[in-house]
Amino acid sequence: MSDDILERVVPWPADLAHAYRAAGCWRGRPLGSYLWDWARRRPDRVAIVDGEVRLTYRELAERADGLAAGFAASGLARGDTVLVQLPNQWEFVVVTLACFRLGVAPVMMLPPHREHELASIGAHVRAKALIVPDTLKGYDHQDLAERVAATLPGPARVLVVGDEVRAGNVDVRGLIKQSGDPEARRQWLDEHAPAASDVAVFLLSGGTTGVPKVIGRTHDDYEYNIRRCAAACGFDPDTVYLTVLPAGHNFPLANPGILGALYAGGRAVLLPSPRPEPVFEAIEAEGVTVTSAVPAVVLKWMEAAAASPRDLRTLRHVHVGGSVLAPEVAARIGPSLGCRVQQVYGMAEGLVCYTAPDAADEEAHGTQGRPISPFDELLLVDPDGEPVAPGEVGELLTRGPYTPRGYFGVPEVNRQSFTPDGWFRTGDLVRLTPAGNVVVCGRVKDLINRGGEKISAAEVETLAQELPAVAEAAAVAMPDPALGERVCLFARLHAGHTLTLEQLCAALTARGLAAFKLPERLVVLDAFPHTAVGKADKKVLRTMV
Repeated sequence: MSDDILERVVPWPADLAHAYRAAGCWRGRPLGSYLWDWARRRPDRVAIVDGEVRLTYRELAERADGLAAGFAASGLARGDTVLVQLPNQWEFVVVTLACFRLGVAPVMMLPPHREHELASIGAHVRAKALIVPDTLKGYDHQDLAERVAATLPGPARVLVVGDEVRAGNVDVRGLIKQSGDPEARRQWLDEHAPAASDVAVFLLSGGTTGVPKVIGRTHDDYEYNIRRCAAACGFDPDTVYLTVLPAGHNFPLANPGILGALYAGGRAVLLPSPRPEPVFEAIEAEGVTVTSAVPAVVLKWMEAAAASPRDLRTLRHVHVGGSVLAPEVAARIGPSLGCRVQQVYGMAEGLVCYTAPDAADEEAHGTQGRPISPFDELLLVDPDGEPVAPGEVGELLTRGPYTPRGYFGVPEVNRQSFTPDGWFRTGDLVRLTPAGNVVVCGRVKDLINRGGEKISAAEVETLAQELPAVAEAAAVAMPDPALGERVCLFARLHAGHTLTLEQLCAALTARGLAAFKLPERLVVLDAFPHTAVGKADKKVLRTMV
């Protein structure tokens, strides 16, 4: 990995790194090296399904290698970073595995992200390329990528997945189809593989400090994450995993998700959305055994299942996470969908907890499970940083073999988010049951959870306050029965100005804010309530929602 990247990655202490290797947590292999292991064991078994496209393990390995070589020919090299903004399609999987093979670190952006997020994060990681669809849902992502690439500090290429690749950009499918000796290509990639300690992938946090923070996950720690999640969920060669959440999220990507299904020798089925009818059709057609969803999505499935003619009997488990699942809703999933629920509490920063596949109802419905690794450390503290008594609620601090010791390239943020001895401050209020299960009770951080999408109130406020009409702004969560929370913006306007919700959303959209972050209610106040230190008093504002 390049010195520029390495110097901004916070390493694990050397003694812990040695201990994790000695314990077999870290195996010293880059993630791309597993690809041909899988292909040799089950070459003709279907690995990926995307509509009419069905890729076997051998085809998946060959396409990933072809694209990795194509990346190298186009100027990308080990240690480079690329922004990946692709929907749930087979090319997303091939792009990700090709990056693992070459040692290029993909930064997992989401399709709704726009200039604001892409340009900020691209500059922060010094991205050498953007990989985007040509168009998606009527939006020209190729044009977006070209605009962003022009703002980045160094030359950045635009790589496009689609049928309409404009002059000057690179056709990703064309790179995959390039000719050459596959065996020679495989050997070259093996010889030039990244180190297991290199960053394999950059994930985005759902943090509260404006633009999402970037989390560098190494090949060592991410492989362990995938392996332990797959074991916790009982993944095996018979697993058929349905991907309906955006694949760039850590949850459907690797907890255990797509990569967990491949690791176990199963099959990953990709769908572009979680709408009930396509989901039920895929479950019936592919014999889906497990899928992941946020509570708002599961509620829609439960409502639609009673009237659906589809046969859902192969479905064994639904993994539910992203926001807290009410126990009464969890108890209704089994009767509604004919499967069991596995609750998950996890974060891109590392820690993952799961209820057991066969957990008793009390645990499965009322807790978010146990850590996936015996090496995970959990500490609950009060506002003064002191440990709370057993059974009491406290802020969760955590550390372990797949929880990095800091965000990428932001030492000032790391001093706030991590303790000097390496504990990550999750910002979540948690209690532990006598059996060691986690129960999430709330949040410390100023975060709005819209159907599992974490929205930084600070990010929305910063952009809103740039508008000429706005003198002061505060974003708070307003409860919503389907999505959990939506964004409500309180604003104090400059004298003589007016502002409607439509005008506000249009202005924020023009500034490149993703659509899912837009306020869905605007409350204009003549005066703001303030705390003793002059900040907007959000406790008071929340009572006004």
